[in-house]
Amino acid sequence: MGAIVAALDKKGEDAHSTSLTMLEELRHRGTKNPIVVEQPLTFVSQFLNESERRKIHSKVAIGSNSSDPIIGENYVLILDGRFFPPVASRIHQVMHEMARQPLKKARLILERLNGSYVFALGFSDQIIVGRDTMGTKPLYYGENEYVCAVASERKALWKIGIVNARSFPPGNLATMNQTGFGFEPISTLAPVAKRKMGIAEAANRLRKLLEKSTRNRVSDVKNVGVAFSGGLDSAVISSLAKLAGANVRPICVGLEGESETNHAIEAAERLGLQLSVQEYSVADVENSLPKVLWLIEEPNTMKAGVAVPFFWTAKVASKLGLTTLLAGQGADEIFGGYSKYLVEYTRGGAESAEEAMFRDTTMSYDTNFQRDDAVCAYHKVELRLPFADIEVARFGLSLPIDLKIKSPEDSLRKRVLRLTARKIGIPAFIANRPKRAIQFASGVDGAIEELAKVRGLTKRSYINEVFRKVYPDLGVKNG
Repeated sequence: MGAIVAALDKKGEDAHSTSLTMLEELRHRGTKNPIVVEQPLTFVSQFLNESERRKIHSKVAIGSNSSDPIIGENYVLILDGRFFPPVASRIHQVMHEMARQPLKKARLILERLNGSYVFALGFSDQIIVGRDTMGTKPLYYGENEYVCAVASERKALWKIGIVNARSFPPGNLATMNQTGFGFEPISTLAPVAKRKMGIAEAANRLRKLLEKSTRNRVSDVKNVGVAFSGGLDSAVISSLAKLAGANVRPICVGLEGESETNHAIEAAERLGLQLSVQEYSVADVENSLPKVLWLIEEPNTMKAGVAVPFFWTAKVASKLGLTTLLAGQGADEIFGGYSKYLVEYTRGGAESAEEAMFRDTTMSYDTNFQRDDAVCAYHKVELRLPFADIEVARFGLSLPIDLKIKSPEDSLRKRVLRLTARKIGIPAFIANRPKRAIQFASGVDGAIEELAKVRGLTKRSYINEVFRKVYPDLGVKNG
């Protein structure tokens, strides 16, 4: 977890103080002292006072509070995130190579290296920026008449006067210069031809891919948390992380008296895992909402309902001394877990349902990953997502729909993943448990509705009201 920023002053003036301003706005994400490196390479700054800052002027500056810069003769490079499998020496080797042939090597990174990362490579007159194919690491961009910039959260761009901050497109490479941004798609998800294979073969191949993905994400940590509901996705991740040799600490959060908690306890016992359970009240939801909305940066009712339990989960993980949290995001989009895909199936047939799953998978960076990364980073916990692996995603999207959804009446769905779970040894009462979204299973959605009702508001109006108090100058655009 951490933050990355980069700024280019269009008038050739002070990008250094602009980058420092952004980093200070993102101090909650980092674990190290903020560092900004400018171009030309004459200064590295840490905790400068105001008079010292006034002395420093540069056209290009990039910074981070999570990783040290790689500095060459004519470039500065910062990477936020990691490649999988994580090998520190490999990062430095790749980055030094990229600096010698920046555009060529940057393209190769996006094309060939699996991982969860964003990077910024600064030269004297331009910055090259990239984001991983799945978009599991957040990054936003924007510009005004004075500056073009990128940052890990929108609030950093808002702070320097860039109002229209947008999510940096995954799998893209951007060149920032005095004219603004130029984007080039390098490694993006695209529709693929459907494979012809039976469900047993598909489950075996999926198991191997998930084993690899999970092993890569726990190979550098001894203790790892898992956002655990006792459902299919979290059980698969927990089991595979345990198989990979990690000490797995599943975490279940929810409101007091929720029946899902009892299921999670039983599921953890059957899987041989020590579950940490933390129950909350409606008052806790009310108290958490302002901070959560500040972190996710939009008044979206559904996203708030998901972000609150994730915020709690990351908080528990931090108290347990865990710095890494696994979660099952991506599985429902790739393997057809949501009931809305049955609606699509009924309305438009199998092809329509497949198109909906592909669309949702490609947009997961915007609907899920950015939100969940933000609430975890606040607690200094790194979120890693085994299902949101490029190899898993491309394989899953290549499978015909009948391996995921048998018919418009298929209430369970995710058929191939459920078979994979059983092959791993997960009991049927877990593998065949129907999907229930976290905002409902945790009781948070009901709590938000209760809080809104007391005030005579709808859920949307209540979320908008809280958001206006957190960001009074932004207005309300979502709901």
